[in-house]
Amino acid sequence: MSEAAGGRGCGSPVPQRAPWSLVAATAALCLVSATSVWTAGAAPMSREEKQKLGNQVLEMFDHAFGNYMEHAYPADELMPLTCRGRVRGQEPSRGDVDDALGKFSLTLIDSLDTLVVLNKTKEFEDAVRKVLRDVNLDNDVVVSVFETNIRVLGGLLGGHSLAIMLKEKGEYMQWYSDELLQMAKQLGYKLLPAFNTTSGLPYPRINLKFGIRKPEARTGTETDTCTACAGTLILEFAALSRFTGATIFEEYARKALDFLWEKRQRSSNLVGVTINIHTGDWVRKDSGVGAGIDSYYEYLLKAYVLLGDDSFLERFNTHYNAIMRYISQPPLLLDVHIHKPMLNARTWMDALLAFFPGLQVLKGDIRPAIETHEMLYQVIKKHNFLPEAFTTDFRVHWAQHPLRPEFAESTYFLYKATGDPYYLEVGKTLIENLNKYARVPCGFAAMKDVRTGSHEDRMDSFFLAEMFKYLYLLFADKEDIIFDIEDYIFTTEAHLLPLWLSTTNQSISKKNTTSEYTELDDSNFDWTCPNTQILFPHDPLYAQRIREPLKNVVDKSCPRGIVRVEESFRSGAKPPLRARDFMATNPEHLEILKKMGAASSIDAEDGLRFMQEMIELSSQQQKEQQLPPRAVQIVSHPFFGRVVLTAGPAQFGLDLSKHKETRGFVASSKPYNGCSELTNPEAVMGKIALIQRGQCMFAEKARNIQNAGAIGGIVIDDNEGSSSDTAPLFQMAGDGKDTDDIKIPMLFLFSKEGSIILDAIREYEEVEVLLSDKAKDRAAILKGKMIPSYIINSNPEMENEEQPSSENDSQNQSAEQQVVSISQTVDLVDQESPDESSLNSSPESSSPADSEDASNISPSEQTSSPTANHETPSLDGECTDLDNQIQEQSETEEDSNPNVSWGKKVQPIDSILADWNEDIEAFEMMEKDEL
Repeated sequence: MSEAAGGRGCGSPVPQRAPWSLVAATAALCLVSATSVWTAGAAPMSREEKQKLGNQVLEMFDHAFGNYMEHAYPADELMPLTCRGRVRGQEPSRGDVDDALGKFSLTLIDSLDTLVVLNKTKEFEDAVRKVLRDVNLDNDVVVSVFETNIRVLGGLLGGHSLAIMLKEKGEYMQWYSDELLQMAKQLGYKLLPAFNTTSGLPYPRINLKFGIRKPEARTGTETDTCTACAGTLILEFAALSRFTGATIFEEYARKALDFLWEKRQRSSNLVGVTINIHTGDWVRKDSGVGAGIDSYYEYLLKAYVLLGDDSFLERFNTHYNAIMRYISQPPLLLDVHIHKPMLNARTWMDALLAFFPGLQVLKGDIRPAIETHEMLYQVIKKHNFLPEAFTTDFRVHWAQHPLRPEFAESTYFLYKATGDPYYLEVGKTLIENLNKYARVPCGFAAMKDVRTGSHEDRMDSFFLAEMFKYLYLLFADKEDIIFDIEDYIFTTEAHLLPLWLSTTNQSISKKNTTSEYTELDDSNFDWTCPNTQILFPHDPLYAQRIREPLKNVVDKSCPRGIVRVEESFRSGAKPPLRARDFMATNPEHLEILKKMGAASSIDAEDGLRFMQEMIELSSQQQKEQQLPPRAVQIVSHPFFGRVVLTAGPAQFGLDLSKHKETRGFVASSKPYNGCSELTNPEAVMGKIALIQRGQCMFAEKARNIQNAGAIGGIVIDDNEGSSSDTAPLFQMAGDGKDTDDIKIPMLFLFSKEGSIILDAIREYEEVEVLLSDKAKDRAAILKGKMIPSYIINSNPEMENEEQPSSENDSQNQSAEQQVVSISQTVDLVDQESPDESSLNSSPESSSPADSEDASNISPSEQTSSPTANHETPSLDGECTDLDNQIQEQSETEEDSNPNVSWGKKVQPIDSILADWNEDIEAFEMMEKDEL
C-alpha cells in the first residue's frame, strides 16, 4: 500500500530538511495517536463495563503492591507464596534472574510511575518519600547493567518525569526538587564504568559499589553480552543527559548502538543474539525478535521518536525489512542464521517476541501485527497464559510463565491503532486468567507450569511496572487519566519519558558518522507510524478478516495457508516451500523438490532448510503420542487447592484427560514400595495410595494397590532431591504385558514434590488431593466447604458463591502460615537462556534398584534438534528418554521396545532424502559450527 501523496500527517514521509523538533513531533503524534475507528464484528464495550474492568485492574494492583509493601518492602521483590521479601543472598540462587536484584527496593522504584497512571497520586508521593529515605544505591552487589538500566534508572526517570508534571499542576509534589533525578544521575555514573571496553559495548554486569575489574568487584571478566543488553540503553541514558545536561550518558549509549550497527551481518542486515564485547565477533549467530535481541529493535525506533535523529529510523527500517523477509512467516516469527537467513535456527518461539506486534503498530505495519497477535492469543486461550516458549505447532516447549506483560502491551497498542473492541475482550480475558490462576493470598504468583497450573514463588517487578499499566490504559478513557499520556513515550519497561526531551539540551550530533547513509532516503519513512485513514479506508471488517483464518490454527497440528506470498516477497518470487505445507500428492510441490537439487545457491539453501524442517516436523509428529504432565492438587484444609504439584503420567490406567478427575485422601502403602500384596489394605481402601519407586515394575505396583481397593496411586521417586525443576518428567510405561486390567489413575512425583505431600501428612494427618490433567479452579474445589475468609478474599471468582462462614479465623490464619512453611520446600525454577538450559535428566536421577519401564518426557514437550548427535542411555533399564529420540533412530531400535508404541514413520519423500545424505552431513557440521 503506497503512501498518500502530499501532507505531513501520520504515515506520510517526513521532509528531508524538516527541523528535528518537527520530526520528533510528527513521529510522536503518530506514535501515540488513539483513533476512534471501530472494526465491525466485535460488539462495542459499554462505558460502564470498561470502567468496571478498569476498577478491577486497580484492585488487582492494590493486591499486588499492597502485599509487596506489607510483606516484602524494603526487599527487591515479593515472594507471594511464602509471603516474604526476596533478598539477594538470603534465598537460593536463581542464576541470571537474580542479577536484577540490587538491594535497592526494586519493585517500589519500578512501580513509581504506575501509581500516577493509575491515579494514585497520594500513594505516589508517599512512595517517592520512601525511595528518597530508604533506598541505597551504593551496595556491594553485582547487578545486570541491562536490568538496572531499564528497571531502576528508568523507574527513577519515569518517577521524576511525573513528579515534575504533578508539581506543575500545583496539588501534589510541591516539595519536590529533582531528588529522583539526582538519584538517577548517581546511578548513571555507577553504570558508566561498564562501558570501559575498546568496542564501547558495556560489560553485562557491574558491582554497584566497586565497579569493574577490581578484585572486590567480582566482575569484569565476562567476554560476551546479548544484543538487547548492549542496545537497550539509549532512551534512559539520553533522557538522563537531556534532563541533567551531562552529555556523557547519551554519548556512551550511542557508541554502543553504533558498534552493533557496524557489526550487523551485511548481506542479511540481521544481528545475532550474543556478541563478544571486546572483539565484536558474534558468539551466537541465530537471529530473531525475541529473547536476547527484542528491545534493541524497539529502542532504535523509539530513539528516533524521542530524540529526532533520522539515522535511528534508517537503521530500524533496514533491520525491519530483513526481519519481514527472513524471520516473519506470518503468523510465526522464527529465528534464522544471520549468515544463512533462509535456514531456521530453531523450531520454537519464546514469549518475549509478544512485544513485536506492538512495535509493528508503531511502525505502522498493522496486518502482520494483527496476525501474530491473534496467533499468540490463541495459544493463550489454549494454555491460559503464554508459555515461556512454544513450538511451531503450538505445543509447550518451556512451560513457565513469569507473568510477562509483553502480550498486554501489544494488545494495548493494537486497540489504540484500530479502536477494535475485540482487543478489549482480549484484555478482559487476561484479567480473568490472572485472577483465576495466578492470584494467591499474598499477591500474584508466576506459573511454574501452564499445563498443570502449578505456581512459582515469584512476582517480578515488571509485573507491576508494565502489566497493570497497560491493562488500565486499555480500558481507560482520556478523562480517566490525570495527565495526557500522549505527551510521553514508553520505555521497554513501560516507564514514561516526556517527548519534549527531543528539544532539550541537544548537544549531541544528530547525524551518525558511522552510518553509510549520506542523505535521507524518504522511502525509509514508509509506514513509520499508523494512519488509520489509509489502513481502513472503506473496510471496517479489515482486522476481523485478518484474524478469522487464525481462529483455529492453534488447535491444528500445524498452520497452513497463512503465508502471504505477495507481501512476504516483494520481489514477486514465490516463497520457499515449507515442510509443514508439503503434500506428496501435489505435483507442484514435487517439482519444487526436484529444483532443490539444482546447482543454484538459493535452491541449495532451500533444500537444506526443507530437509531440516521435514526432519523436525517428523520428530514432532512422533511426539504426538506422548502424554502431557498431570497435576496433583492438595485440596484439603488448610491448602484449599493452592498447592499444585507437577506429576508425570502413566501409559496405563485411567486417562485423566478423558475422564473426570480422581479425588481422595492419601495413605501410604505397606510395603511402601508396593511390590507385593499390601499388608494394610484397610488403610488404602477408597484412598489414593502413596508408593515408593523401585524394586518392581510400575504396573505391578498399580495392580497391588488396586487389589487393595485404592482409587488411585502416586509413585514417589526414591532418589532424594530429585525435582521436576531440574529433571524431565517421564511417563510410566507398562511391563510389556496387557495392562487393560489396571483401571485406576497412576501419577509419578519426583522426591521434592512428593515430600510436600509427605510433610503435609505429618503435619495434618488427613490430606486430600485431586488427580487431574490440570489444576482446577479453587472456587469449584471449595464449593460447599467450610472456607476461611482469607481464601475467599484471595479469589474474586468466589465472592458471589454462597460460602459457609469460618468458625475460627485465628485458627485459619495459623493454618495459612503452616501452609506457607510447607510451600517453602518447593524449589524455584531457574530462568536459563535457551542455549544453557538443560532439560535432560542425569544418570544420578534414577535409582539403580529400579526395574520398571518408563519413557522420559520433557516437562516442556521440547522438540529435539534433528541434527544434534544425541546419545540416550537407558536409565537403569527403566526410562527411555523420548525427548532425545531423533528422526534417524532405526525401526529396529523402535521395535525392540514393546512399551513405546510410535507406529510406523511416515516419510513421503524418503527417495528424495536418500539422495541428500551428503548434504545432511554438511548441514549437521554447519549447525555445530554456527551454534
